[in-house]
Amino acid sequence: MMLEKTTRMNYLFDFYQSLLTPKQKSYMSLYYLDDFSLGEIAEEFEVSRQAVYDNIKRTEAMLEEYEEKLGLLNKFQERKKIVERLKELSEPLIDQEEILSLLKALEKLD
Repeated sequence: MMLEKTTRMNYLFDFYQSLLTPKQKSYMSLYYLDDFSLGEIAEEFEVSRQAVYDNIKRTEAMLEEYEEKLGLLNKFQERKKIVERLKELSEPLIDQEEILSLLKALEKLD
């Protein structure tokens, strides 16, 4: 469960980090990408552990809100599924109807 959340947060951070403040970027990067503890981040920025925790929780909520509104991660995951299916269909027995259908689905995602 924690690994799934970490993976999701890393993806959301990748997609939406340009919408965050420099401090939010730093905290999220240290916490999720560099695996710093809350205490280590607090020490680095000379703030309380609680301040770091609150900032990270607020930023996580913001990232989820951005995803809800913009759906970049969802579109990425859908594209990935379609590409995987296209790879499967490129085997010797090709189903051109399904390939065309998948290509149309890819176009709609953009």
